[in-house]
Amino acid sequence: MRGRIVAGHAALLVVQVCFGLFPIFGTLAFLPGGLSPLGVGSWRLAAGALALGSLAFFAHGRAALPRRDDLFRLLVCGLLGVALNQGLFLVGLAHSTPMNAGLVMTLIPVFTFAIAAAVRQEHFSPVRGVGLLVALAGAWLLLSGQGQGPLQGHGFGNLLMALNGLSYAAYLVISKELVRRYPPLVAIAWVYICALPYLPFFVAGEKLVPDPGHAGAWWSLLYIIAFPTVIAYLLNMFALERVRATTTAVYIYLQPLVAGVASWMVFGERLTTVVAAAALCLFVGIWLVARRPPDPSVVSAKVTPRARA
Repeated sequence: MRGRIVAGHAALLVVQVCFGLFPIFGTLAFLPGGLSPLGVGSWRLAAGALALGSLAFFAHGRAALPRRDDLFRLLVCGLLGVALNQGLFLVGLAHSTPMNAGLVMTLIPVFTFAIAAAVRQEHFSPVRGVGLLVALAGAWLLLSGQGQGPLQGHGFGNLLMALNGLSYAAYLVISKELVRRYPPLVAIAWVYICALPYLPFFVAGEKLVPDPGHAGAWWSLLYIIAFPTVIAYLLNMFALERVRATTTAVYIYLQPLVAGVASWMVFGERLTTVVAAAALCLFVGIWLVARRPPDPSVVSAKVTPRARA
């Protein structure tokens, strides 16, 4: 049992590194002579659908086929969880920095809680409400243009990536029913497959092939397809079989750390006062939002014996 838990934590660590380095390799792919942001998205969408779909059918056979009445929900999830999610993130990254991207990604659990609470999938509490406000204050610092005015500088790119987080959060809430009906690999594979109808919007007028002599763009694209798209997802499933789902939420703090250190090493990006303040707000907000209110039945069971005494 101890070995299984250690393996689960190791897998989660690798997952965060995979996602944390995504903005680095994305920025490298966008360098002059490389691919356009939506060009990278086109490759990732198509390759993800092929790879995850093949793995799902290999693992589950005919059981990987979805029910007909789930197709509309899958198309909506494909739009929110893949097409808009990837398009907004990649275009936003092209107008921002990897360090900013690593921080904006941490808004996903905050947005997910807000939407889930609105549709009564999650319990709202004053502490979680404060966490939401604190996290949004951190987001506003990233959108403020860092002294250049709202949405100036990196603010516009950060806004697009924040909208990416909102889109993905909506997908997580809507896809909850699909995860109950299908194995996780089957659900995510069909979300990618059902995003293929949106592929023409990615491909049209975009640069899909780097210029000759820019092999680095191909290597960056290979990383984006292999690690954050396929390997990270498989390792996440591996980890969830060995550790509690709530444990995975703690590891999200590593993504901005990985992205920040890697961006400093590769691009010389430095942490500014505004970005540091935003990071503090986001981390505190996530921690407050992730805290679950005590179970009333457990509280009652603890209080009752004392009352009897």
